[in-house]
Amino acid sequence: MDPFRGLGMPRIPGLSDLLSLLQTQTEALAQLPRTLSDLNGTVRELTLATTMARETVESAQRIAERLEGLVEELEEPVRALRPGLERVGRVLDDPAVDTVPETLRRIHDDLMPLIHGLRQAQTKMGSVTGILRRRPKDDDPDDPAGL
Repeated sequence: MDPFRGLGMPRIPGLSDLLSLLQTQTEALAQLPRTLSDLNGTVRELTLATTMARETVESAQRIAERLEGLVEELEEPVRALRPGLERVGRVLDDPAVDTVPETLRRIHDDLMPLIHGLRQAQTKMGSVTGILRRRPKDDDPDDPAGL
């Protein structure tokens, strides 16, 4: 649109385009402080995120160093266990190990009644021994039969 139209001035070729460009530039310059403020806020957030990332990396580095120390400390004892664990593995892979629970059950079933009988016999022997100990001696006047 020609700003001088209606004022009775002759139209100058390209002036409308120049005025339109100047208006666009003026609007862009008016937006510049807000754009710079937004950019400044974004840079602050980026700085904060970078600081947090640096602290996180430092913390991860400290944890990695601690874990490395622990692994070094445990590595030798664990390696020393390897031969024994391999032997235990071979023993546990033996088919005879599968029969152990049944064998133990049979031993329990066979021996527990025997042990119970031995305990009963021991109790009876203790009773007999107690009776024999209480028996009066031959020269005991309280026992006329001399038992």
